Amino acid sequence: MSNAYSLLVVLGWLCFILSTSFLFSKLFPNEKELSRKVVHIGTGPIIPIAYWLNVSKDLAFIVACIITAALIINYRLKLIKSVENVDRKSFGTIAYGVSIASLIFFFWSNNPTAAIAGVLVMAFGDGLAGLIGRNINSSQWIIFGQKKSLIGTLSMCLVTVLVLSSISHVTGINFEIVDILIISSLATILEQCSPLGIDNITVPIGVALSWQWLLLN
Repeated sequence: MSNAYSLLVVLGWLCFILSTSFLFSKLFPNEKELSRKVVHIGTGPIIPIAYWLNVSKDLAFIVACIITAALIINYRLKLIKSVENVDRKSFGTIAYGVSIASLIFFFWSNNPTAAIAGVLVMAFGDGLAGLIGRNINSSQWIIFGQKKSLIGTLSMCLVTVLVLSSISHVTGINFEIVDILIISSLATILEQCSPLGIDNITVPIGVALSWQWLLLN
């Protein structure tokens, strides 16, 4: 499949996610976090889609850098408000772009499953933890100025286990359950201890590195 066609598919998916986020911001104007989480969760499948479409590393990295630059501009100018519609100071969307570019640069050629694991844990684990934690009452605490909850933390850990187990099964890597639990525990700890949205860097990079380390040892 040509890079041009593959790129169109990836960009089409991005347009769909942004359109859905904009629609949600209009349908649920009081749910400021919802439209942002649509982008957070929906962007995650980009790396596995691009890999499945055989997008080259160079093209994938260039596109990721362009998207990151666009996110920085949007953070400053709020051109697409639904992406930055959040009630706290956060560099999460910029960190998201940086992490995707980093995963592509370091893992695309030699260990793409590590990149896929990192981005999907960030998208689904962290994304769903934020939504569930905000909408279900449970014990809460503050770490580095960030409010965390018991149900959100448990959601992060459980979803991460499910994501990693699914990737392991689909790719035929077949990690032991203890390996999955080690990576999931690390991801959960990093999500707890990363203020201002930088968990969008620490979680995927931490997951990818631990995935690669366990795969090679």
